[in-house]
Amino acid sequence: MKILVCISNVPDTTSKINFTEGDTKFDTNGVQFVINPNDEFGLTRAMWFKEKQGAEVHVATVGGVQTEPTIRKALAIGADEAIRVNAEPTDGFFVAQQLAEVVKNGGYDLIIAGRESIDYNGGMVPGILATLLDMNFVNTCINLEVDGQNATAIREIDGGKEKISTSLPLVIGGQKGLVEESDLRIPNMRGIMMARKKALNVVEPVDASQPTQDQKFEKPAPKGPVKLVDADNVGELVDLLHNEAKVI
Repeated sequence: MKILVCISNVPDTTSKINFTEGDTKFDTNGVQFVINPNDEFGLTRAMWFKEKQGAEVHVATVGGVQTEPTIRKALAIGADEAIRVNAEPTDGFFVAQQLAEVVKNGGYDLIIAGRESIDYNGGMVPGILATLLDMNFVNTCINLEVDGQNATAIREIDGGKEKISTSLPLVIGGQKGLVEESDLRIPNMRGIMMARKKALNVVEPVDASQPTQDQKFEKPAPKGPVKLVDADNVGELVDLLHNEAKVI
């Protein structure tokens, strides 16, 4: 089985976010970038398939040279090969088209992507990718087993879980639950040294449309000051919850 894990290069959740050029551009100064958490769950599951079933695992990202430390980390975790499409990921449809070309050229059986990235939260790439490739698709996937050409997936739905039987080739949109958080891997020194010898292939993007553009970013409004209400003044509390907070 040949697996491609799609990796998104996202800001660490502890980073302070700012915008420049009239709030039209994301300011990357001083921002630490990491593997998108949903993608990291997928990468860890792919490593399980590699160790238990002998799968070959490649990772791919769409981005500039600044993304290479992130995919090098994926190689250090255990991926066999990395591919970087040399283009800025400015639009989800554009990214999906680039990844579809990687899949077509690589002959992959299973494509594991995160259901969404934690920066823009678009949640569109896995579904568009499956459509472009005409492959089976399972989103919000929290468990995946593969036996030959057959696959069994469990996905999260409103109010519960759904178990699905499907077949390869398959695209999944994975998330927390695909593996336990305790199973996530930190590269060790041996993995880091071996990653230096593994292939990191840079390919140029194919001509593709970018139907959307970011026009402006806006931070959430700062939270207002805390209002303290005397424990005996229930009427004031109810009034604030009803007329100001509008929660009752």
